[in-house]
Amino acid sequence: MAEAASRPHAAEAAVVETPGVEATAPAPRPLWRDLVAEPRVVIAGSYLVLLALVAILAPWIAPRDPLEQDLMLSLLPPAWAAGAEPGYLLGTDDLGRDVLSRLIYGARVALTVAVVAATLAALLGATLGLLAGWYRGLVDGAVSRLVDIWMAFPPVLLSILLVAIIGAGLPAVIIAIVVIDWTRFCRVVRAETMQQAAQDYVVAARTIGFSRRAILLREILPNVAPVLVALISLEMGIAVIVEAILSFVGLSVSSDVPTWGGMIAQGRQIIHHAWWVLAAPLTMLFLTVLAFNQLGDGLRRALDPVARR
Repeated sequence: MAEAASRPHAAEAAVVETPGVEATAPAPRPLWRDLVAEPRVVIAGSYLVLLALVAILAPWIAPRDPLEQDLMLSLLPPAWAAGAEPGYLLGTDDLGRDVLSRLIYGARVALTVAVVAATLAALLGATLGLLAGWYRGLVDGAVSRLVDIWMAFPPVLLSILLVAIIGAGLPAVIIAIVVIDWTRFCRVVRAETMQQAAQDYVVAARTIGFSRRAILLREILPNVAPVLVALISLEMGIAVIVEAILSFVGLSVSSDVPTWGGMIAQGRQIIHHAWWVLAAPLTMLFLTVLAFNQLGDGLRRALDPVARR
C-alpha cells in the first residue's frame, strides 16, 4: 500500500506519533523547478515561445508584405552572399517576394494547425482511451475495434483523401489531422489507464467509497496527464509535418497564403538557381519539429510523478 499512501486523493497514510517528536513530511518540489531543471524543456520551449511571438507579431516585425512581388528583384541571394540587396536578409524567390517575410507568416499557419489539431485530437482520443481502459468490456471492445480499423488506412493518403473530399483550407487540414491522429492518443491513454487502474491507490479509493466516475476523474486522470501532455507536444510536431505535406501538394490553404510546405514546393523547382528558397523553409520545418519532439520528451521526464519523488 506504499503507492496508495503517496496519492493524497485516495487515502491518507497513517502517522505513528512518538511523544516529544513532531512528525514532518518533506515538502514536494515546485513543478517549475522540475521544468527548469530539464534542459530540453528550457531550450525547446524557449524556441517555440519565440516562434509563437514571431508568428503573432508577424504584421509588425515582417520586413515586407509576403505577397508583394517585384520581378526586378527576383532570386536575390541572402544578405551574406555576393549580389545581395539591403533589406532582404534571406533573399527573394523567383517572383521577387521576401523569403524572410514569407517564413514569418508561414509560421502562423504551422503553429495554428499544430495547436488546434493536436488539442482536438487529444480531447477525442484521450476521452475514448480513458473510457475503454477504465470500463473495459463492451466499451473497450468497441473502441479497440474502431482503432484497429482506423489504423488500417495509410495516414498520409487518408489525410490527402479527406482534404480532397472536404475541400482545401485550414479547417479541412485540421479536421484531417484530428480524424487521423486521435487513435494515437486513444491507444496510449487506454494502456496507461489500464496500468493505473491496477495500482493500490485505486483499490484504496474504492475501499473508502469513491464512485467509479470520481476515481477516473480525480485519481486516474491526473496520473495519466503527464503522458498526455508529452504526447500532445509530439503530436504538434506531427501536425506541422502533415500540414507541410498537404501544402506541398497544394491541398492546404489557398496559394496566396504563405506556408512552409508551399515554399518548399516552390524552392524545389528552382533549387539549382536559388538554393536559399528551399533551404529556409526546410530549416524552419526541421527546427520546429525537433523542438516539439524534444519538448515532449522533456515534459514526460519532468512531469513523471516517480521521477519527481
